[in-house]
Amino acid sequence: MDRRTFITAAGTSVLLVPALIRDVLAARGQSLVAVAEGTDYSAITRRAINAVGGMKRFVKPGDVVVVKPNMGWDRSSELGANTHPKVVRAVVEACLAAGARKVKVFDYTCNDPRRCYVSSGIEGVLKVMKNVECKQIEMERFRKVTLNGRFLKEWELYDEALLADAYINVPVAKHHGLSRLTLGLKNIMGIMGGNRGFIHRNLDVALADVNAYFKSHLTIIDATRILTAHGPQGGNIADVRVLNKVIASTDTVAADAFATTLFGMKPADIPVTVTAYKRGLGEMNLNRIRVVKA
Repeated sequence: MDRRTFITAAGTSVLLVPALIRDVLAARGQSLVAVAEGTDYSAITRRAINAVGGMKRFVKPGDVVVVKPNMGWDRSSELGANTHPKVVRAVVEACLAAGARKVKVFDYTCNDPRRCYVSSGIEGVLKVMKNVECKQIEMERFRKVTLNGRFLKEWELYDEALLADAYINVPVAKHHGLSRLTLGLKNIMGIMGGNRGFIHRNLDVALADVNAYFKSHLTIIDATRILTAHGPQGGNIADVRVLNKVIASTDTVAADAFATTLFGMKPADIPVTVTAYKRGLGEMNLNRIRVVKA
């Protein structure tokens, strides 16, 4: 079936442009998840973005945009611990093409940030781009905000994310020893300061608290290769499975729910996904999510 074809309730098919697909799904209360597949990672990233309305839907001329990948580990791109640099660059290029005045790319890394930014390959592909800033976290720029969450009442969040006109969430899909998987919802940790170890006492509720306060405009999950074990840091190529996929959605919970199936699991197997769904942050039921091939 062509990616622009929609099956009506009467069983007939009609050809729709992506924006009209989005409107029909919204009327039905369905979330849209776009999945693009191929070996040209830049091209499939662009296709996934276009299938959910295009970057101009999220970025307006003159905007300052934050693109938040996972680059928290001192690992090369093939090991699956960080977002693939070609995916990140394609997202940044799409933001600039939409008219962004500046695109900022950063992550609060777990390993030495100087090594993470280089080893991930992300700093290297962005440093020659005009109006793009790939800068390490500046600790003085965290500021305490009132979350009024169920576990976290307040927390320090990075002000460059808070002040951005648009926030694009670009995690890599991978295994995690505590949360089972780390996807879009968990990628929010990269803008969290303070004692991040504390939130592991009630991780799924804490992440729901932060995601309820600070919402991504667009989530793009890098599943070009997924880390299937020993995450989140990885380090063994034997744990990596190449899938050549990129997933996009305005609903982070729905994007995570679909990505979970790539690991042979169900959304209900992931506490973070379940908690976010119960809080009304998005859709996790696969039968209520429209998955389109981009």
